Amino acid sequence: MSVTLKYHGHSCFSIAGGGVVIDPFLSENPSAKERPADIKCEGVLVTHAHSDHLGDAIQVAKANNAVLVATYELALYCQRQGVEKVFPMHIGGGHDFEFGHVKLTVAQHGSAIVTDDDIICFDNACGFLVTVEGKKLYHAGDTGLCADMELLGRLNQLDVAMLPIGDVFTMGMDDAVIAAGLLGAGLTVPMHYGTYPVIPADPEEYVARVQKNGLQARVMQTGDEIEV
Repeated sequence: MSVTLKYHGHSCFSIAGGGVVIDPFLSENPSAKERPADIKCEGVLVTHAHSDHLGDAIQVAKANNAVLVATYELALYCQRQGVEKVFPMHIGGGHDFEFGHVKLTVAQHGSAIVTDDDIICFDNACGFLVTVEGKKLYHAGDTGLCADMELLGRLNQLDVAMLPIGDVFTMGMDDAVIAAGLLGAGLTVPMHYGTYPVIPADPEEYVARVQKNGLQARVMQTGDEIEV
């Protein structure tokens, strides 16, 4: 069976068939075409607490009575903000949900909520390995290049890998091309670029470089859907 992967801009994707949305940063995302109220889902996955990833996750989870999955500390924070269904996890752990299997993966990055009055720091960011209808999709979250990607690719036949390419806060172009090679996914999709002037990477260049190495890659525009 196939599942539908939809890109909502920046690092936000939804996986239909399982009813999952990852990092729903929509209302403050200048490239997003949909609003939080447009998202229908059973699960909300959040890689870390930065505002361009936690985004509208709390609102979306509440509106859909969906389970919010995140690292332990962030999940409990979201619960205190009124999310009734949270499932705290941590890196290396996996769990079967009604919408599919979710495993938290290593992401080399920070995690914090910054307000005018305070900075609330959490221990870890993460990525997600999501299995829906037999398809394995890897969302790297915000991360630098790390050797764990080689192991992840060796142990899993990945159908899709979603990798940041924007540099400054995450991997840049060179490291993301290496990451694609380590993972060996059937398809690689670039993310986390162009939303702000400081991360202006060219996704077409990235795709060309990945394909030159004999792998498949594709640029998804905001609103694009692909069958996996």
